[in-house]
Amino acid sequence: MAEEAQAAPANQQFEGLMINAQYLRDMSFENPNAPASLATGGKQPEINVDVNVATRQLAEKSHEVVLKVSATAKLEDKTMFIAELEYGAVATLGKDIPEQGVQIALMVEVPRIIFPYARKLLADATQDGGFPPLLLNPIDFRALLAQKQAQSANGSETVN
Repeated sequence: MAEEAQAAPANQQFEGLMINAQYLRDMSFENPNAPASLATGGKQPEINVDVNVATRQLAEKSHEVVLKVSATAKLEDKTMFIAELEYGAVATLGKDIPEQGVQIALMVEVPRIIFPYARKLLADATQDGGFPPLLLNPIDFRALLAQKQAQSANGSETVN
């Protein structure tokens, strides 16, 4: 099953893939130890970021794709911030997308398209919370899909 993520060439064009809507489904930012958390003494916090993609079919060719991002910053044993974001899109798959390309279109291409918007929301939230903006590095959604497929084959469902 993991080879399905590799089945479509990296440069495959997804003609007819349309993003009909993008939206912020859910977002939270917690700064549980403010204002003490803002005084780091020049130390860099440890930041853990988890990313997941979920899809569901809405109609015959219409799908919802949700990019879920959670980030936690800790300095020693103190939580600096916790940010969680669910950013979604409604996508319509054109008739030119072959059956074997549907999973790549939904789990790789749509998240690639909506990622910059989610990244900006997260950066703005951390900055508005009093911290430097958290700028996520680009994500290889093809590798994330391959990891998810490998974990599903092994009976585990968690993807980070």
